[in-house]
Formats: sequence, structure tokens, C-alpha cells
Amino acid sequence: QVQLAESGGGLVQAGGSLRLFCAASGSIVRINAMGWYRQAAGKQRELVATVTSGGRTNYADSVKGRFTISRDNAKNTVYLQMNSLKPEDTAVYYCNANIQEYVWSGPLDYWGKGTLVTVSS
Repeated sequence: QVQLAESGGGLVQAGGSLRLFCAASGSIVRINAMGWYRQAAGKQRELVATVTSGGRTNYADSVKGRFTISRDNAKNTVYLQMNSLKPEDTAVYYCNANIQEYVWSGPLDYWGKGTLVTVSS
């Protein structure tokens, strides 16, 4: 069974940095796009950044220039380096990956349980 495990969240002051990690485990044939989403209290989940298996990245306008997404295909891991953090970045951050679990199956989207990032002013 495929699982995504996030780590790296925590409390940081405005202007600080955090690095999030997400590792996929289980029966995996192929991982396509991986990404990070976030959900602040009382708001809908929103895209933060995605990266394809070939390394092409996409960012939400609100994090461009401050966040960097990267992945290690050999380790089935995706990272999110967050710099110049702002209080409005406070949210639960979720890892997402489009994974083919079996040779005979199509890819499915999987989600981690989330990691809380709190940015104090």
C-alpha cells in the first residue's frame, strides 16, 4: 500500500525558513508529478508547488521567489524549501503524488496526512 509521509513542519518567526520533506513508500512502479498543497484554517486547500518527474516546476504566485520545490527520484522524495516566510503562510501543508502502484493499473493521486507550519509575526 502506497503511503506518503511528511515531516519538517513547525513554528518559525516571520522571515525565517523551513524545509519540508515527503517520502513515498510501498509498492511503486512509477511516480509522476509530486507536489505540495496547503490549507489554512477556514480556507480551501490550495496549490503551493508541483514538480514533474522530469523536474519541471510550477508555483502559486503567492510563493514564487520564496519557495523552491525539488525531488529525488531515486528516493521517491519531494522537498519544499520555504524562505522569507510570512504569517499568511501558516497552514497545514499536504504532500501529493501521482503514483502508479502496479504495472497493470493506472496512476492514482495519493495524499499525506499533513504537517503544520506556523509563522509568527
